[in-house]
Amino acid sequence: MTNIAIALSEFNNEVSEGLLSGCKKALLDKGVNGRNISVLRVPGAFELPAAAAKLAQYKDIDGVIALGAVIRGETDHYHYISQAVAQGLMQVTLHSTVPVMFGVLTCPTVELAIVRSEPQSRKNKGYEVGIATMEMLNQ
Repeated sequence: MTNIAIALSEFNNEVSEGLLSGCKKALLDKGVNGRNISVLRVPGAFELPAAAAKLAQYKDIDGVIALGAVIRGETDHYHYISQAVAQGLMQVTLHSTVPVMFGVLTCPTVELAIVRSEPQSRKNKGYEVGIATMEMLNQ
């Protein structure tokens, strides 16, 4: 029985929900029971590393997936948040005993983020990271 925890950013909600849908589909396709997928919602991408670190500490969790989107705006905020999230999740990954997977889109436009998060698309980053998580667990 495989237990997967997902940390989900609620900012850019349409994109995040698409990523979540794709991720769940991948996990179900790989045999994970839907009751064994838990989701922790956080306000934004910046909070994902802390949420992932918390989830990775639970004894019954086999893998953690961070999902969200950082979309370029009119200021430099995009660069700082993207870098902080990537570095934060890398630190969690290096100190975790379970796989911690990066499913955070960093896109220059909303349109591109929507394309990469369409629930039924095989280009869905959530689907891709769900498959990658199961590959990591099967090594």
